[in-house]
Amino acid sequence: MKDILSEVQITPIKARDGLVGFASFVYNDSFYFGSIGIYTRPQGGYRLTYPTRKGPSGNFNIFHPINRNIAEKIEKVIISKFENVTKMYARHSSFNTK
Repeated sequence: MKDILSEVQITPIKARDGLVGFASFVYNDSFYFGSIGIYTRPQGGYRLTYPTRKGPSGNFNIFHPINRNIAEKIEKVIISKFENVTKMYARHSSFNTK
């Protein structure tokens, strides 16, 4: 089965502790993933974080990629879209994520 990521949505925010936005997408027209954090990397670029919840024995992941191939594909699609969206903001307003 081919991995299809669609309906990628980006919400840029004012940078805070490295967090610069949130992302969501639909996987294979059947599952919605949201609340994915977009953070700046200290050495440049971006990284993604996936939602967690606090439980009695600590934090646990709500969802996350389980293999490197799909993790890299998700990262590539989301970061590309994030960069396009933030370029649009930079051209059309005073909003700045950095």
